[in-house]
Order: sequence, then C-alpha cells, then structure tokens
Amino acid sequence: MRIIAGSLRGRRLNPPQNLPVRPTTDMARESLFNILNNYVDYEECSVMDLFAGTGAVSFEFVSRGVREVTSIDINAQCTDYIKAECVRMGVRNMHVVRADVFDLLKRANRKFDIVFADPPYALVGLTTLPDMVFERQVLTEDGIFVLEHPRDYSFEVHPHFWQHRNYGKVNFTFFANKLEE
Repeated sequence: MRIIAGSLRGRRLNPPQNLPVRPTTDMARESLFNILNNYVDYEECSVMDLFAGTGAVSFEFVSRGVREVTSIDINAQCTDYIKAECVRMGVRNMHVVRADVFDLLKRANRKFDIVFADPPYALVGLTTLPDMVFERQVLTEDGIFVLEHPRDYSFEVHPHFWQHRNYGKVNFTFFANKLEE
C-alpha cells in the first residue's frame, strides 16, 4: 500500500501479515479522495477514521493536510502499528485510539468535518452506523460521513443519503447533513 497524494505521497505502508484487516485498495482510496477533493478544504478539516485498520485512509488524510485525524480501532495490533507508523513518518496530528467503535459513538461528544468508516464487511450492526453518526451528531453542519461497505447493502432511502459510488468490490456511500446536488 502506498500513500497516493500530498506531503507523504509515495510512502509505503507495510503492515504485518497477521493484522485482521481488509485494507481499502489504492485504486478505491484514490477514487474516494478524487470525490472528496471537490467538496472539502482539507486544511480546515478534522477527521475521524472508524475501524482504521492499517491507518491507510488516516495517513492519506494527513498527507493531504488535514488539521487532525482521530483513528479508532479495537484491535491493539492495529493501533500499535498505526502509532509506530506515525513515529516513522513524523506524523504529529493523528490521535490513535483503541476502542470499540459502537461504544465510542454512543458517548461521542465532539464533531468532525469528515467521518470515514470501513468496518469489517460481515460486521453485525454495519447498517446502524449511519444512524449512530447522525443521532450522536458527530458531524459538523457541513460534515460528510463516508461508509465503505459490500455491494449487498443499499442506503439510498436513508434521510442523509447523498451519493453512492462503486469500485469493483468496494462501495462507498456518502451521507451529509446538508445535501448538495
């Protein structure tokens, strides 16, 4: 895996083989950021990356100049790896938190400009994530929530649904408080 753009462009992430993750492909990450580039001023953004895994998406946000990233994962191997990569790359604006995403969302008390979630595709409760994000008001007024999920799910009837994109086996559904065309 490589970081696609920004100050860390070209840097490689080489996670241990035993991490229980399914990283977002380089192609899908590049497509995701091509979409976000049209709507986001990264320098003004705070980001929360749920189910951070290898941290690839978090590092991509950092590389593009976001103000801060909070990376959440329940797996200690994942959070230890992300912390070690922060040290290796000199990243100082990423906060790595080992926590259960559902518990964290239940007690969330701050807002983010972007919330990205890449849960395990077989995760029980995957479909509840959009409701939790909006019920707990985790997004700023102009915030965007991006959920990566398998093709078996459709969120088009969700009241905050904004758009859906498909890249092979990777699906991104975008949600927002303020819906733009």
